[in-house]
Amino acid sequence: MAPPASLLSTALLGWHARAGRHALPWQSERSPYRVWVSEIMLQQTQVATVIPYYRRFMERFPDVAALAAAPIDEVLHLWSGLGYYARARNLQRTAQQVMAAHGGELPRQFGALEQLPGIGRSTAGAILALSCGVRCAILDGNARRVLARYFGVPGARGERAHESRLWELAEQCTPAAQVADYTQAIMDLGATVCVRRRPLCSECPLNAGCSARASGRQHELPAPRRPRLRTARRVFMVVALANAGSVLLERRPDSGVWGGLWCLPEFASGSAANGFMRDTLALIDPSPQQLAVVEHAFTHFDLAITPLLVRCEAAAAVMEAAGSLWYNIREPARIGLPAPITALLSRLATQT
Repeated sequence: MAPPASLLSTALLGWHARAGRHALPWQSERSPYRVWVSEIMLQQTQVATVIPYYRRFMERFPDVAALAAAPIDEVLHLWSGLGYYARARNLQRTAQQVMAAHGGELPRQFGALEQLPGIGRSTAGAILALSCGVRCAILDGNARRVLARYFGVPGARGERAHESRLWELAEQCTPAAQVADYTQAIMDLGATVCVRRRPLCSECPLNAGCSARASGRQHELPAPRRPRLRTARRVFMVVALANAGSVLLERRPDSGVWGGLWCLPEFASGSAANGFMRDTLALIDPSPQQLAVVEHAFTHFDLAITPLLVRCEAAAAVMEAAGSLWYNIREPARIGLPAPITALLSRLATQT
């Protein structure tokens, strides 16, 4: 027989009072805006990584109006290194919609909140529960793991029966009072104790009633998704360095890898890169210098970048399109750059 949902919430609230996290930066001066930004940053990113980004972001964009009015390049600049850049673009899109349609305040109605870009059912619930104390269930990755193990729910994420059952349990377990504490507690437990690998069952406040622990299935629940085949990609990037110490950058499409960021011109082959240099740049030396390969791991593939350094007469030698700019590597502008490209250009600035 499955344990009562009330036992889970009671145990979690007690544990949260003793051992939960109470000093996270978004827990002070709680507002829908501050919680919303933290929840988006925390999607697929650990708390320790998010904290310094969150502090810098909130210092520059303390409210919806500041975020809505900012240049997208500045938003992406402060996001650079967090990854999943669609999250940053959706943040600003939502801020602009909130200014246009909601009087500059995030809506406090679940249905209206859920419809905004980048905010789904669980995120909307977390915003309202944590900032307003509204009784809303959540089902982020941490809550999902706790519920699946405690109640012994089989199946993997994405399977309809599995999803339906977990949402049913999430609704049942969310208490009528202390909703913010409960919501923080179930997220904290999944992040620090009921972790994916090597869960700390001896320290868990739910261990007495946990179905997975009783049956020894902690590492089977929730069932992992079928792993996607990891692939490797190799690209060539042109580092066109002008006399003034500027490098040519191009804005990437909004969709795909590093969407919306500025990056070095990228090519699938060395011959294509050489053709671009020959046809587009006023070269000082027609023979590019190959720099050290830059390796970067994405979720499902590994990228190897071969940078080709070539010197140009001047920035004016290139006909700039709307999606290109010359970037001074010694006086960097506040634009969104992928982390490995930032590192590459920083090294180049110290060497030239």
